[in-house]
Amino acid sequence: MERPTRQRESEQDSTQAEKTDERSCEECGSTALITSGDQGEVVCEDCGLVVEDTNIDHGPEWRAFNATERDDKSRVGAPMTQTMHDKGLTTTIDWKNKDAYGRSLSSDKRKRMSRLRKWQERIRTKDAGERNLQFALTEIDRMAAAMGIPQSVREVASVIYRRALSEDLIRGRSIEGVATGSLYAACRQEGIPRSLEEVSDVSRVEQKEIARTYRYVAHELSLEMKPVDPVEYVPRFCSELAASEEVQAKAKDIIKTTAEKGLLSGKSPTGFAAAAIYAASLLCNEKKTQREVADVAHVTEVTIRNRYQEQIEAMGLPSS
Repeated sequence: MERPTRQRESEQDSTQAEKTDERSCEECGSTALITSGDQGEVVCEDCGLVVEDTNIDHGPEWRAFNATERDDKSRVGAPMTQTMHDKGLTTTIDWKNKDAYGRSLSSDKRKRMSRLRKWQERIRTKDAGERNLQFALTEIDRMAAAMGIPQSVREVASVIYRRALSEDLIRGRSIEGVATGSLYAACRQEGIPRSLEEVSDVSRVEQKEIARTYRYVAHELSLEMKPVDPVEYVPRFCSELAASEEVQAKAKDIIKTTAEKGLLSGKSPTGFAAAAIYAASLLCNEKKTQREVADVAHVTEVTIRNRYQEQIEAMGLPSS
């Protein structure tokens, strides 16, 4: 009994589809009919006749003609985000003591709203795990904002910390340390060059703890981390030094040539990139001092001198 029933349903669907395909414009006979997304009307594309206007419009009751108007009139909330402990889905009670019309609330209603805000903050974090997550994600957002890291990397860092929390990797370690290690791991994964020195400058923990926590989290979560390419640091360092495009291209060429000869093995990528920029500035007659380059790259002048000598000798150029 089931197969004939399904067969009849399929025949009915095919018959309805044929009727829809056979529908044409009463004015010009054209079959080029389109459905208007704004009004829910079927319109002839050739002559503009409204063939059917009884369709149900499932859209909003307001109209918008550009993206700005659409964003202003939209009443839905923000999309889900991993950077908030509740993923941005809970209700937030505004601190302004005004109603929907902008009128000030009475004293009784202000007291009631104050109590509602207090309880809203309490129920947003129902246990210690959510309080931990709330503090850590706030710390990640603070450090990312200080370093100018994009929102996509913050999302990845938040996901890494959530995984670490679910795997119970926080036990015995500071929340700030794991949060900083997660942010550094996210930068490495997404190809956003940030050195440990730069991360430790905005963090509340020491660099050794960040490195130790990062290695532990990356190992336990099986994060695939590729070695950092010094070329990734060149555009940002050159931008901060106000170096020309010629210097930037020459520095990349120096890194590529010397890395192929094995000089990069065991060397710090930031120091290697800084030395290449210093050498390129000399070759392009835009001399930058070792102190200037060292300050931008967060390395010492000794590191730049050592890497510079190695790179110049490998390329067979005379040292100046």
